[in-house]
Amino acid sequence: MNKRAVGTEYESFAAEYLEKQGYRMIRRNYRCRMGEIDLIAWHQGYLVFIEVKYRKNSQSGTASEAVDVRKQQRIIRVARWYLMESRFPESQPVRFDVVAIDGEDAQIIRDAFWMR
Repeated sequence: MNKRAVGTEYESFAAEYLEKQGYRMIRRNYRCRMGEIDLIAWHQGYLVFIEVKYRKNSQSGTASEAVDVRKQQRIIRVARWYLMESRFPESQPVRFDVVAIDGEDAQIIRDAFWMR
C-alpha cells in the first residue's frame, strides 16, 4: 500500500474513533494553497482541527512527535484560511487536536497546540 492509501486508511480509522468520543465530523482532507487539514469536527462547542499521525513503529519517533512546530504553524495557517473562507466569526472557539496512532495504540491529544 502506498503512503497516501495508508494515510487515508488511518484518517478513516481516526474519524470513526473520534465519532465514538462525541466528535461530529464536518470535513475531511480540507485543502487550500497553504496546505491540508486531515479532519475538521465539532466537539463540545469547539470547531476542532485535527491532525492524524500514524507510525508503524517508533523507529522514526512517535506519531505525536511528528507534529512539530513547523507542522503546527502550517496547520494554523490553513485553519485561519478555513475560518475566513467559511466566514466563521472571530469569536468562534477553536481547538487543535492530534490523533496519534503508534502501531495498534491510538490516543487523542486535545489542545495539542494553540493558535498564536
